[in-house]
Order: sequence, then structure tokens, then C-alpha cells
Amino acid sequence: MTMKNLLVELFVEELPPKALKKLGEAFAAALSGSLQAQGLVAAGAAVTAFASPRRLAVQVAAVAAQAADKRVAQKLVPVSVGLDATGNATPALLKRLAGLGVGAEVVAQLQRVQDGKNEVLVYERTQEGVTLAAGLQQALEEALTKLPIPKVMSYQLADGWQSVNFVRPAHGLVALHGSEVVPVAVLGLTAGNATQGHRFEAKVNPVVLRDADSYAVQLRDEGAVIASFAERRADIVRQLQAAAAQVGGGVRPIDDEALLDEVTALVERPNVLIGTFEAEFLQVPQECLILTMKANQKYFPLLDASGKLTNRFLLVSNIAPADASAVIGGNERVVRPRLADAKFFFDQDRKKPLDARVLGLSKVVYHNKLGTQGERVERVQAIARAIAAQLGDAALVRQADQAALLAKADLLTDMVGEFPELQGIMGRYYAQHDGLGDDVAFAIEDHYKPRFAGDELPRNAAGVCVALADKLETLVGMFGIGQIPTGDKDPFALRRHALGVIRMLLEKALPLNLSELIAAAFAGFPAGLLSDAQAEVSNFVFDRLAGSLREQGYSAQEVDAVLSLRPAQLRDVPTRLAAVRAFASLPEAAALAAANKRVGNILKKAEDALRQAQGERLEVNPALLQETAESALFAALNDIVPGASAAFERGDYTASLQALAALRGPVDAFFDGVMVNADDPALRANRLALLAQLHAAMNRVADLAKLA
Repeated sequence: MTMKNLLVELFVEELPPKALKKLGEAFAAALSGSLQAQGLVAAGAAVTAFASPRRLAVQVAAVAAQAADKRVAQKLVPVSVGLDATGNATPALLKRLAGLGVGAEVVAQLQRVQDGKNEVLVYERTQEGVTLAAGLQQALEEALTKLPIPKVMSYQLADGWQSVNFVRPAHGLVALHGSEVVPVAVLGLTAGNATQGHRFEAKVNPVVLRDADSYAVQLRDEGAVIASFAERRADIVRQLQAAAAQVGGGVRPIDDEALLDEVTALVERPNVLIGTFEAEFLQVPQECLILTMKANQKYFPLLDASGKLTNRFLLVSNIAPADASAVIGGNERVVRPRLADAKFFFDQDRKKPLDARVLGLSKVVYHNKLGTQGERVERVQAIARAIAAQLGDAALVRQADQAALLAKADLLTDMVGEFPELQGIMGRYYAQHDGLGDDVAFAIEDHYKPRFAGDELPRNAAGVCVALADKLETLVGMFGIGQIPTGDKDPFALRRHALGVIRMLLEKALPLNLSELIAAAFAGFPAGLLSDAQAEVSNFVFDRLAGSLREQGYSAQEVDAVLSLRPAQLRDVPTRLAAVRAFASLPEAAALAAANKRVGNILKKAEDALRQAQGERLEVNPALLQETAESALFAALNDIVPGASAAFERGDYTASLQALAALRGPVDAFFDGVMVNADDPALRANRLALLAQLHAAMNRVADLAKLA
């Protein structure tokens, strides 16, 4: 069987840069996966993806010219349906065989196989392996349909009659098995062995490929194109570092993976150059300048050793002329108006204080059911004040209140109108310009934090209060009007808001009760505006917490054991988890967990009878303890539980659980020698009360039954 490397390239017009990396990976994976499924490629064969602004390509190693023949067994119909009483084929069987392209002559070859309760007829035959031409045609069609295309274009083919749909108009198709062209066709294109190089710098155009293995080398040497996305990206990184070293002074290009991917998708052969802008623009907040250079021009701003922006930047050109001064000069002329706009916005915005913009928020709709941004600010203020009152003194309440009032004011500034990504950041600059203290200014910026997984938390207490209030107001408001995330859909980022609340409560170790926080957030809304969804919000937060803890390496059993008790203060959760993990390593843990589960089941079944007999107090009457084992358990509880409770009250959950390990012997003896459901109602109730005390003592830190 002939095994050669296969190359497939689709040459198109410029692909969307933000999607290029994903498109290249998906094209390679889908095409190679289809070939493997058809038996043309062995599992584990080397697959190399290529993606440049004008091409998607893949090289697959050791592809067969034709797949091996294979035996296939085809279930037909039940024997009772396919054969009559005399053993002859029924019309139903003959029709089924005809669908497979065979006739009655194969009836004698059919096998009988037991399939569950039925005996079925099975037709075994040798299926000829698919040819590479047929298999690749199928693989190409499947790969194109599976591409994660952001937006499909419809365009006419050269004949002027037919239209096709694809991400961008396609102009060339290469399919080489070794040096042989594979006769396939898609998007109105027929495969050949020629592709296009760089628009301006190719030595030869078209580039006629010798074989599948020479693709990357020929494109680089003859076409002036680095076809591999990964190689092109690595080359840009290398050139960026070299250019920064050339500038000197310890400068470094800004670290932005998304920008790096996007620039890699914009050039075929990168050439990094150094540009300069006037130092006077550095009076503008560097976040504004960095954002406009990155978002609008795709430049890499240069930062000094302390992280401060310099007036130098790096640009990645798609051409490499002998004299690059014209390219550099052109880019410097283009960026200058962008920076001038940023300076103008900054100067204009500072002419009006932040507090003068607050009234304007009453004209900005937040949500058609939840009112304006102005109304939202009032709710966030009320919640922030309530949180600050629990965390600090009157000064903190004033700071949180002022920061919450001004937190959204920068939404009405020209700078944030142009760059929405700067909301909060510009609020901090304008607050400082207005003479407000850093506590309030930083709280204005930080109330959006954490914006994403791994983002830093608010820097000060006022920022924590406003950030918690802002996120809780969003969660409560959206749940209260029924806007609950479903599946992958979360348009209001409620999962992110919940994780932000969790991180602040945990990592800042805040002494706040989650249920009370949610209730305070609901209280901030006008009566009747929201449905009562406090339980739903609480469950949502705990679900996010459970997922986060499992991602951190805690087992599902450990997480369930702690969170099933719904700890009032989330700051206790890590300590409880550590205690559960330490307890689970004890030799007594498994037996006590199993006993705890048994006790819980007994008490659940006897709950009504227990309450009828003794009400809610569940007191044990020592005079009714008849068996030695129940007296021993009662004595052990009186001896051990006070120490465990004292450890619990001082927050030493590990010591509390480990103290309870001494109960294993008395508990085992109790279940071995005592009949809980005695005939005497008083005796039965007393034993149930004893078990209830045991259950309560063992499950203060976590529900140990979850470890069973």
C-alpha cells in the first residue's frame, strides 16, 4: 500500500484575523480526523496545521492511496421477520438486501446472531477500502462545514451563475499526495499544485509546489511567506524582543497574547520596526494611549523598567523594504491623530467634575425592567453602605457611599464613550483631578474588579464594599426579573459576578454572612419590582463556589461535605475543607462517616415520631439508658463533645473533627449492642435523642456522611 505525506491548502482572500488561529486548527483537525475515520490515516499520525492571512493548510503524514479492505457485519432484520416458516426469505428481507445492492443469492450466507432477546440475521461482507480521492473529497466537505466561521459570506463563482458560502472568497486549492495531485474539488475550485506567495515580495508567483513535503520551505524561500502560524508568532516575539533591546534603557513591549495572535494573523512575513511619538502625549493617562495604539493601530507600546509608558512603540509590518523610513514615518503620521484625540478627550472631560455628571445617569437606560443607571447607582449606594457598616466605621461608610455615587459617572465622559474598556479607570483619574482622596478614587476604578478569572481584587476596603454591592445588585436584579443563565448563555455575565463575590469573600476573609448580603441587596430594590429569588441566588453562588473549589483540586466529596451545610461565612470554607481532608486521613474516618450516614437515615425516618415524643429539645434522659453501650456513648458524648465544640467556636475545625474521632469505639458498640427502634416509645425516643445529639456534634464542620 502506497503511503505518502498529504498536503491540502485552501487559498482565500484575507481571513478575519481574530479567528485565524482557531480556523487553522479546526481545519487541520477536522480534515485529518475524517481521513483517519475512513482508514486512510493511522491513529497518531503527525498533523501539521498552517494558517496565514490568505491560506488554511494542513499536512498529514503517511496517508494511504487507498484504505485497506475490511469485513463489515450488517444487521438486517429479526429472523422471525426475515424468514418464513419454511426458511425462505420474506419480501421484507429481500427488500433490505436490495438496499445493500445484493439479491436472494446471499440468503444462504446470512448468519443468525442473538441480539438481546431477539435473534437477527446478519450479512457479513468485505468492504473495499475508500480511495484517497473519494476520501479526501468527503474529508474536505466535512472540514468546511465544521469550521468555526464567525460570519459566512456568499459570493458568485467565476461562471457568474453559481454562488457558494464561505468565510471569504476562495481562489485556489492544492491537494498533493507526495508529488501527485489528488483530483478533488470544493467551492468551485479544482485541486492543483500551485499556490500564491506574498503579494509584493514573492520571488516567484505562482509558487509551483514540488511535493507535499516542500510546502513550507518553498513558500518561505520562493513566496516570502511563513505559512505556520506558530512559527510566524515565534518570529514576531523574537523580533519584538530584539527591537526593544535595540531601543535600550530596559524597555519591554507590552505583554498582550491576544494582540500577538491578531498581529500574527495580519502578516505573512513579519518585520518589526521602531516608531516614535511626541513626548507631550505622555501627559495623557497611559491606559488611554496604550489602548488606542493596541486597538486601532495594532502596535506594541514600549514600557520602561517600572512599567511606565515611553514615547516609543513597535509596529509589525508585512513588508521589508531596504529603507524602512517611509513605513515608519507613515505609521507615526497615522498614530499622531489618534493620540491627539485621546488628549483632547482627556482635556475636555476634566473641565466638568464627576459629580456634575451623576444626574445625567438618570437619562441612561440600564434595563427596561430595572430602570436607569441613575436608579441603579442609588441601589448600589444603599447596598455598599450596608456592607461598609459591617466592615468598618462611619468613615468607611462615607467613602463607600461617595465611591458608589461616582462609580458610573465616567460612562458619560468622551473618553469612555470612545473607549468603553476604560470605564472605571478614567473615573479614577477624574476623581483624583477633582481632588478626591485615593481611597475613593481607587474604589471607583476597582469596583469592576475582578473583571475576569485571575484578575486582581479591589485594593482598599471602600473598593471591596462597592465591588460587592455592584455585583450583588446585578445578580439580584437579574434573578429577580427571571434573567437566569441557561447553558452557555450568560449575557449579563452573572457567573463572573458570582465568582467575583466569592473571591472577595474568600480571599479578603470578610466576616460577612452571604444570606444577609443577598437579603440586603434585595432590600435595595423598590418593593414589588423583583420576585423573591433569594434562594435561587444563594444556590447559584454556591454552585459557582463548588465548581471553583473542584478546579482548585478538592474532591467532589470534600466539597459536598462542606458546602452541603451552607456555611454562613464563605471565609470559613478553606479552613473547613482542610479540616475535612485531615479527618479523612484518620483510620477512624471511614467508620464514622458510614455511621454518620446511618444515623442520618434513622433520624430522617423517625423525625415525626421524635418531635411528637420530645419536641425540638431532643434531650436525653439518663434514667432511660438501659444498655451498657448506650450509657457508654452518652458518657463519651459528654466527655468529648465539649472539647470539640470549644475548638469549633475558636475556628480550629481540624482539632474539632479530630477530637470526634474518639467516638468511633462507642458508636460501633452502640450499633452492635443497642436496638434503636425499641417497642417502648419512651425508650425509643430517648435513643433517637441520643443519636440526634451525636449527629449534631459530628456535623458542625461538615456533613461527614458525604465522605462515606
